[in-house]
Amino acid sequence: MSKPKVFITRRLPTKLEQLQKIATIELWEERQPPSYQVLLKKVKTIDGLLCLLTDQIDQQLIKAAGSSFKVISQMAVGYDNIDIPAATAHKIPVGHTPGVLTDATADLTWALLMAAARRVVEADRFARGVSGGRGNQICYWDRISQVRL
Repeated sequence: MSKPKVFITRRLPTKLEQLQKIATIELWEERQPPSYQVLLKKVKTIDGLLCLLTDQIDQQLIKAAGSSFKVISQMAVGYDNIDIPAATAHKIPVGHTPGVLTDATADLTWALLMAAARRVVEADRFARGVSGGRGNQICYWDRISQVRL
């Protein structure tokens, strides 16, 4: 029995060894994402699609898919780009990655809070000798310990 064929619309920041054990992978290698016309052609010959939020997976594309097309997976939190009712009507399950950005968002939020409180951008300009809007004034850094948010 041959492995199912999966088309991946971008190079991903993850290793694909596990997927390669169970499927034949075709990876879009170009810098720009595949065009809609390319996707229309690909879905006729694949079993699964691994896409990103910028790929439009609409009713026309789902209808154009071949009879072997079985699943849509998306490496994104949302799925606004996928026509869920059309996929449901064709009995094609859709997967996505909810919560994948929760920790990263929290980390960046704290980084921005700290950068703003410590005036990191202004301090960088000051250290480089570039005016930060205060001319030649000394850059005083605010204290953030024991501050309640």
